Amino acid sequence: MFRRDPTKLALVRVSQVLELDARPLLGLTRMVFRRGGVLAVSRGGEEVIVPLGGIAGGGTFELASVTKPFTSALAGALVDAGRLDWHAPLSRLGGPFRRLPPHLTPLSLATHTAGLPMHPARAAVTVFTRFSDPYGGMSAADVIASARRWGQPVRIPRFAYSNLGVGLLALALAHAAGEETSAAGYGRALADWVTGPLGLGVGLVPVGAVVRPSGLLGGAKVTGFGPLAGAGGLFGTAADLLTFGASRLEWSPPPVVHPTGLPQHLRGVAPGWMVSGPAEEVFWHDGLARGTRTGLGFNTQSGAVVALLTRGIESPLGVRGALPGLLLSLLGAGQRRGAVQLSS
Repeated sequence: MFRRDPTKLALVRVSQVLELDARPLLGLTRMVFRRGGVLAVSRGGEEVIVPLGGIAGGGTFELASVTKPFTSALAGALVDAGRLDWHAPLSRLGGPFRRLPPHLTPLSLATHTAGLPMHPARAAVTVFTRFSDPYGGMSAADVIASARRWGQPVRIPRFAYSNLGVGLLALALAHAAGEETSAAGYGRALADWVTGPLGLGVGLVPVGAVVRPSGLLGGAKVTGFGPLAGAGGLFGTAADLLTFGASRLEWSPPPVVHPTGLPQHLRGVAPGWMVSGPAEEVFWHDGLARGTRTGLGFNTQSGAVVALLTRGIESPLGVRGALPGLLLSLLGAGQRRGAVQLSS
């Protein structure tokens, strides 16, 4: 007997939950999951989690830059509690942040408009000498000093994606939450204010075995983020991401800003999220680790939440838009393959 195509069956189930025809995405879905992974969607209280390519549906993955929405959720919780102001300079927190320039605010850091570079300067070397952990040789003080040195005030806000900026923000959030200014302090604050109340297993230490990387950049080790853990150091499952994404639907949408320099596929950027769709209704983020790829997004109008966790990535020398393209298509803001550029 002929075995039914598991990817086709997955798209049928996804179509039923999302109430859209996902079958034309078969080729793109096969490309994204060619080394296995988990495709997960939810809408209106109904969810489907589909393991593909021999990967367990409950497997723990590196979340990479999908960490950034969690960091911004922590910022939002601290703002709601009166411990933080989106628009106030981080220098007002005092302590190790007192000498930072005034244009470095939670909002500018969370929306990549603070004028900071992608990485601390030393990462130009450590990405080769410490490939699996390029920030591991840095301290929190090093991160703060790097931001103080390289942060350039901008007259007109411009989008410039920055791991340094979000990593700095995470350290400031730990301080604002009363924790030590470190990656560990960020992890405890996140558990107290975000992941704990939602009952999530997301954290800096994986719960259960991690789905190991595969492909050109794969290996036995997971990616380390050192003191910049708030930019990409979390681990979690597809179920965790669906629960977190659904929780964002219940909150007021974060402020959307429209800086110059946005890629064509973006309508704006919000704290922790890229914003797409004709009505700015799709909030999403993707992430790239050493051999895994992640994506999470939600549609504020339809209530759809989509999480993609894949083992193996596209070649860094080729088109990198497959996973974001699939994510946006399932969320109702489809993109042609190649129209979406890597954001992490």
